[in-house]
Amino acid sequence: MAVKNTGEKYLCSVCGNEVVVTKVGGGELVCCGKPMEKIE
Repeated sequence: MAVKNTGEKYLCSVCGNEVVVTKVGGGELVCCGKPMEKIE
């Protein structure tokens, strides 16, 4: 899923890493070789 807004949160379903977007650069967040899932 492409990053669209600052403040979005993403979770890695493999290792549990969480990321909060501070700067939008487009593209997709990937961790452990898999796309990260957007969480609310």
